[in-house]
Amino acid sequence: MAGDDAVVVMPTGSGKSLCYQLPGLAKGGSALVISPLIALMEDQVATLQRLGISADRVHSGRDRESSFQAAHAWRQGDLDFLFIAPERLGLQSFQDLIQEHPPRLVAVDEAHCISHWGHDFRPDYRLVGERLPRIQGAPLVALTATATPRVQKDIIEKLGINDARRFIRGFRRTNLGVECVEAPPSARAAMVKRVVADPTNRPALIYAPTRKETEALAAELAGVAPSAAYHAGLRSSTRDRVQTDFLSGKLEIVVATIAFGMGIDKADIRTVFHTALPGTIEAYYQEIGRAGRDGQTSRAILLWSWADRRTHEYFHSRDYPEVSVLEKVFEVLSDQPTPKDELQTKLGLESELLVAALNQLWIHQGAKVDPEVNALRGSDGWRKTYRAQRDHRLAQLEDICRFAGGRSCRMTAIVSHFGDRLDSGGDCDLCDLCVPKDCLLRSYRSPTGVECRVLTAVVDALHESSNRTTGQLFKQTGEPEAMARKDFERLLDALARETVVEIWSDSFTKDGREIRFQRAALNSEARLRGDFDPSLIELTAEVASKAGTRKKRKSSKRAIPVSTVLSSAEESLLKTLRTWRLSEARRRRIPAFRILGDRTLEALVRAKPSDDDELLDIPGIGPTIARKYGKKLLEMLTTG
Repeated sequence: MAGDDAVVVMPTGSGKSLCYQLPGLAKGGSALVISPLIALMEDQVATLQRLGISADRVHSGRDRESSFQAAHAWRQGDLDFLFIAPERLGLQSFQDLIQEHPPRLVAVDEAHCISHWGHDFRPDYRLVGERLPRIQGAPLVALTATATPRVQKDIIEKLGINDARRFIRGFRRTNLGVECVEAPPSARAAMVKRVVADPTNRPALIYAPTRKETEALAAELAGVAPSAAYHAGLRSSTRDRVQTDFLSGKLEIVVATIAFGMGIDKADIRTVFHTALPGTIEAYYQEIGRAGRDGQTSRAILLWSWADRRTHEYFHSRDYPEVSVLEKVFEVLSDQPTPKDELQTKLGLESELLVAALNQLWIHQGAKVDPEVNALRGSDGWRKTYRAQRDHRLAQLEDICRFAGGRSCRMTAIVSHFGDRLDSGGDCDLCDLCVPKDCLLRSYRSPTGVECRVLTAVVDALHESSNRTTGQLFKQTGEPEAMARKDFERLLDALARETVVEIWSDSFTKDGREIRFQRAALNSEARLRGDFDPSLIELTAEVASKAGTRKKRKSSKRAIPVSTVLSSAEESLLKTLRTWRLSEARRRRIPAFRILGDRTLEALVRAKPSDDDELLDIPGIGPTIARKYGKKLLEMLTTG
């Protein structure tokens, strides 16, 4: 209201939109809102219009006439709010429109997308700060639910709002107890079933990693209470029915994939389960935030194992190739455009790996790639930003693993992660580490003889030297020949839980990269006490796998019949799809592989889906792609 710039970081559902809507209305004139999500824009515009507020939007999902009318209304000063996608700022016609009728306030929603560290890195959003003309007297408000202190700093720098005030608050949930249990995938369904069998733990929302697992688990839980699966592959009528029945109480359990579980908003959810490790703490916090919105005590339970981490690492290596791979591609590029096929021949790289490398070089300005996927050399400064972003993605995975295996209050760890400056910093007295006896699934056991020996050695070593890295302690006291590092870490967990030791994170910089590790020291009271009885330390009991052979997890995507050669009709259809993809890429001024990959096009040709549901079964086709291009793809597949 005073005209100052601001960065607002608040959880989903806490009223971030009001932070630009109220000042925008009170200041008079028009407010410009930049948002990367079409669905979010549509929802917010519809909400404002229902309240009698003049609002409109301009994005790729609207026809030319509708966009023209919205622009005309802005020019005439008839709009209170205009929502735009970030790509609009790159058009000179839109720049002219802003100059003709300057906004009184500018809001950048989902502002974490601006940052190199944001979990939805997007080139056009990165350029918002450069493209957005600063209008005198118009404050800029950046809003997000998922910005860590590092992301907040990057947002401020990228937008050039160095004097912006930060408002980071509301992350502590005083009625939500968090419990993390290390368990093999084969044991998790039975653990979920055991908890939700108690009616006091329902309604329950369960996040599963794949569509197949949502359906299998929902079917298994149906014998406990009314249950249903909820994922993108279901017909829209089915999804609507599941959501309506869950909200009305006809269903007590919904098992959802992460992508579509966000559509469920129910105040009295008592338990939120995750049956696999999320990719980031930011994503995890948003999802557990659906529990206990009525203020009653609720539980969030995470089932995880190191196998989950390996799955995330696989996807990371696929999407973020080694720097050396990008170097090879960069070295063969020149100031003359080189076709992708020629690059593939020169480098001998697999097509998917080459496309991933080109995509990252394009994002980080190390290559200029036209819609036809001809590439030429870009800026030489790509290494720093790419290496930093690649390392940050791994650091996010490290953060969630460290959280899951953490040794301190779960809620305090979350609040600290987001940098909530107004938080008390006190323990929650609800989670599995604050009140382990209240756990629904975690159980404890006495240490074995070997473990007692190691526990005593750790305490003795810390008496000798008060500050050790956990790696040093393992080498000195962990009996590596008899004990794995993760088992040693469990012993440290137990010592920390019993307040014998304190453990904290530390880091150093090497070759421009941040190396993170952990340190341990004796608690002040434990240091004063001379006696230590390791048999009194309670260790977390491991969950055993279910008896029998573990079945290999299958993809939830449809199995597409593969033949080595396409028929002439299929070749013709593939050519049609490629021509359309190129046209769309030219229209959006991006490389063709940013629309759809070659394998996805071939899968479309082989499977020939006939409706939205079958389309969503194609590998590489998700809800966003289906919503944006589904109608056109089905039309080509039907007539081709």
